[in-house]
Amino acid sequence: MQSTKGKKSKAKEIALIKDDSWLEPFEPQVRDRIEWFEEHQDFIKKNFGSLKKFARAHEYYGFNYDKSKKGWWYREWAPNANRLSVIGDFNGWNTEASIMERNDFGVWEIFLADADYKIENYSLVKVHIQSDNGNLDRIPAYIKRVEQDPADHSFCGQVVTESTYKWKNKKFKGDNKQAPMIYEAHVGMATEEGKVGTYLEFAENVLPRIKKLGYNTIQLMAVQEHPYYGSFGYHVSNFFAPSSRFGTPDELRQLVDTAHGMGIRVIMDIVHSHSVKNPAEGLHEFDGAADAYFIQGPNGWHPDWDSRLFNYGVIEVERFLLSNLTYWLEDFQFDGFRFDGVTSMLYHHHGSESFDNYGKYFDESTDSAAIIYLQTANKLIHSINAKALTVAEDMSGMPGACRKIEEGGIGFDYRLAMGTPDYWIKLLKHTPDQDWNMNELWKELTNRRAKEKTIAYAESHDQALVGDKTLSFQLMDKDMYTAMSVDSQSLIIDRGVALHKMIRFITMTLGGEGYLNFMGNEFGHPEWIDFPREGNNWDYKYARRQWSLSEREDLKYKYMNNFDSEMLNLLKDNNTLNAKKVEQLNEDEDNNVIMFQKGTLIFVFNFHPENSIENYEFYVPKAGKYKVIFSSDDKEFGGYDRISKEIVYKTIKKDGVDKLNIFVPNRAAFVLKKV
Repeated sequence: MQSTKGKKSKAKEIALIKDDSWLEPFEPQVRDRIEWFEEHQDFIKKNFGSLKKFARAHEYYGFNYDKSKKGWWYREWAPNANRLSVIGDFNGWNTEASIMERNDFGVWEIFLADADYKIENYSLVKVHIQSDNGNLDRIPAYIKRVEQDPADHSFCGQVVTESTYKWKNKKFKGDNKQAPMIYEAHVGMATEEGKVGTYLEFAENVLPRIKKLGYNTIQLMAVQEHPYYGSFGYHVSNFFAPSSRFGTPDELRQLVDTAHGMGIRVIMDIVHSHSVKNPAEGLHEFDGAADAYFIQGPNGWHPDWDSRLFNYGVIEVERFLLSNLTYWLEDFQFDGFRFDGVTSMLYHHHGSESFDNYGKYFDESTDSAAIIYLQTANKLIHSINAKALTVAEDMSGMPGACRKIEEGGIGFDYRLAMGTPDYWIKLLKHTPDQDWNMNELWKELTNRRAKEKTIAYAESHDQALVGDKTLSFQLMDKDMYTAMSVDSQSLIIDRGVALHKMIRFITMTLGGEGYLNFMGNEFGHPEWIDFPREGNNWDYKYARRQWSLSEREDLKYKYMNNFDSEMLNLLKDNNTLNAKKVEQLNEDEDNNVIMFQKGTLIFVFNFHPENSIENYEFYVPKAGKYKVIFSSDDKEFGGYDRISKEIVYKTIKKDGVDKLNIFVPNRAAFVLKKV
C-alpha cells in the first residue's frame, strides 16, 4: 500500500498504532488504509445510494422474476462481447431465438415473458456469447444452480424460482458472547458409506453429533459449486450456486435451519481469493476477453493454484463479490464466513515471500484494492447481521486484520492461528518427547497480536489430506489398525491417546480466543482424506468419516471423543476462552511441566514421557482451597485415574507466596479450581 502524504496532518490518533509502537513508521500507510476506505464508501453512496443497495447485484443480474410483468429478466455484464443470446430447453437451444440488448455499460438484458416462454424451476439455461475471440456457450455468472450431466460430467445452468422454504428459526442470530468453537465440516464426505453425502443426511446424522460434542459453530466447506470434487471446494466456478452434488438449495436451507434450531451458528468457507480457470463452467474469458473479472496478464494467475485472480479494483467485480456475501447471508441465513486465501489476496506475491519485518506489510507488494474490498466486505456483513462471524485465513500476520476499520484495521473478527498445526507437526517429527521445550511451547501458543482475536487449532482439513498426516496418525500411525482395542496393550497407542488429548487441550486453552476442529479428528480418525480421482480409480473409500469407530465400546477412539466433548464443555462453562488474562505459574524444563491460570481455572500439563512427580510445589495467585475438576487421566478418557477429584488441596505460605503441593503424573493434564 503506497502512502498518500500530506493528508490530514492533525488527524486523530490511530488506535492500531497507539497499541503497537513498532507501527509508527508506517502511520501514513495505516492512515491511507482508513481514508481510502472512507472515500470508497462515499463513492458507493453517491453512485448507488448505499452499500446495501450496491451489494444487491444478484437481484438485477442473472435471472429474476418480475411478478408485475409476468416473466423473467435476464441480465449479464459482458463488456467485451459483440452479441449475447440466452439459450435453454425453453427455446430449443436456438441461438437466434432470444437475442439480448446491450446498454452503454456493457450490460446485456432480455425480458422472457411467460406468454412466450415456459420457464420452470430448474429449466436448463446457458448464454451464447459472440466475441472477437470466437463463440461460446457459457453458464450465466449469477446462476443460482447448476446441474452436472452424469454421462459426460458437463455442467449446465438452471433457473431457480423463488424458494418456498418456511424457516422455523428465522430470528436466530447466534451469541457473540460465546467464544466460537468451530466444527469444520464437508457435507459430501460426512457419511460412513463411500459416496457423496447430502445436505439432508448431514442435518439428520451429523448435526446431532456436533451438538452433543458441544461445538457452537459449524464451518461448512465446499458449498459454492465447483467442477472438480477433489478440489475440496476451493476451485469455485459458480459463486451463487450451492453445490448440486449435495442436494437442492432448499435442502441446504433446511440444514442451516436445523442447526439454528440446535443453537448452532453456520458459517461458510467462502472463496473470494480466486476462481477456477475452466471457461466451460466458470468466469474465465467469460465475454471472450480474459480480463473482465480478473487481472490482466500473468498477474491474473495464481502461480501455485493454477487459477484466476479477481481484479478487486473493478467496480462490477466488487459488486459481484459483495452481492455474493449478501446472497448467502440473506437467502440461506448463514451466520458469517471464513474467508479463504486472505494472504493471497493481500499481497501481489500471494504470500510467497517471508514476513520478517513490518515493512513487508506496507510496501508496494501490498494490494490496496484487495484491502479496500475486504474492509468493505466486513462492513457489509456486519451491517446485515451485527452478530455475524468473519474469520481470516491469513498466515502473514497482517497488523490490524482483526481490528475495526476506524482503528486502522481490516475488520475481521478473528484470524486463524495457521502456524500452530505446523509447530505441532514439526515438534512430533523432529523432537523426542523428553526434549520438548516448555518455553518454546508457551511462546508459540501465546505469541499473537494484542487486541486481535485468534482461532486456535491443532489441525484442520489441511493436515488430514493425503500427503500430510493428522495428529493421530503422526502419533500412532499403522498401530491404529491393530492396537486400538480396549484390551490391547500398546505403548505407542498409550502415548498417542495421551498426547492427542493434551495437544488439543493446551492449544484450545492457550492458543486463542476461539477453537477449530476438522470433523472426525476429535476422535482420532484413522484415515486420511483422498477424494475419488484417476490415481485411486475414482474410489470413495477415503472420502468419508467412520463415525461408528467413536461409538464402539471395544475401541479406544471413544476415549478421545469423550475427552473432546468434556474439554469443550469445561471451557464453555467457565468462559475460559473469553478470559482477558493468562498468567504463567510455573515452567519446568527438567520435567516438561507447564502451569498457568486463565480466568478462574489453573491448568497443569506434564508432557514428560516418564517423570511423575510426588509433592510438586508451585505458586498460585490466591490462597485458599482447590480441587481438581477435570483430568485427561480419567479412565473414561483412556487414562489411569492417577489424579483424585476428591482431595481438597490447601495452599501453604512459603517464601512469602502461596503455593500448592500436588501429585503431577506424566503425560497428563488436569485443571484446578478454587473452592
